[in-house]
Amino acid sequence: MSEFCIIGSGISGSTIANLLNEKHSVILFDKARGPGGRASFKRIKGKTGFDHGTQYISPKTRKFKKFAKDLIKKRILKVWGGKHVFLNSKKKEDIKHLKIIGKNGNNDISKHLLDKINCNYHNELKKIYYRNKLWHLLFDDGKLRSFKSLILTCPFPQLKKLSKKFINNPFLNKPIKMDANITTMIAIKKNKKSNSSYLFEDPILGWAGNENSKKRFQSKYDLWTLQSTFNWANKKINKNKNNKKENSKIMIDKFFKLSNIKKTKIYYSLNHGWKYSSNSKSFRIKSYWDSKKKLGVCADWFVGPRLESGWISAHDLFKKISR
Repeated sequence: MSEFCIIGSGISGSTIANLLNEKHSVILFDKARGPGGRASFKRIKGKTGFDHGTQYISPKTRKFKKFAKDLIKKRILKVWGGKHVFLNSKKKEDIKHLKIIGKNGNNDISKHLLDKINCNYHNELKKIYYRNKLWHLLFDDGKLRSFKSLILTCPFPQLKKLSKKFINNPFLNKPIKMDANITTMIAIKKNKKSNSSYLFEDPILGWAGNENSKKRFQSKYDLWTLQSTFNWANKKINKNKNNKKENSKIMIDKFFKLSNIKKTKIYYSLNHGWKYSSNSKSFRIKSYWDSKKKLGVCADWFVGPRLESGWISAHDLFKKISR
């Protein structure tokens, strides 16, 4: 029996798994097809694909900057060059902060951290029970698995549903509503003078990233990842599965208009809705640990909306477990 069971392979899950694996036996489960969480890479063919979640990393804290630099040296991460067009007058661009991406996809950090971890994908957690000092987990395949310690890294609404019977802490009762995001991925006619990205000042379309500019693959098309604003996605997300074509068309039309790229044929498009994308309001605590029940929680939403926030939360939880 593994000592620690971790749910989720995003930055929080992969970081805490990597830290604990030095002295403990660890097993990880995730409902997705692969690692990364909201930093997932949508692979189309070979190395070709889209960063349809986290677009890039721009480290803020000293410790995370060092972590990112180490991964650049190891050629796991690299700097995203090219011209990044800033069209949002409400936000100031900080030219000192580099845009850092995964060498092959933005889930490369999770892949690296989970290299020596026993990972089980396509396993969705449905219910948890605590009996006889053990955590019993029921998965969607009907199997019930038991562990001494449990760490959850899921979005806040899912965490509350799973663990409200077992966590007695004020943070669980906060009225938190995580923001949604709708991502549209398109392939269009190649443009030799394409910029690397655009940050828009628009109520619908917030961001567009040129996947070709990341120099991971060769493609006969220009591949663009378009991401909505939180406000627009919050209104559309519950019906996005039924309205994918309509929502994608709205975003695509906005993209051509705002970027001044000549409207051309869409060779293919994909739509992905992130219902629980991020939480902009931080908590007073960075993680949660119950040493008696051996139940832990770490996630980016404790600290903020950035990928770095999940890494900070995981390190905070590791300190609590190690006391």
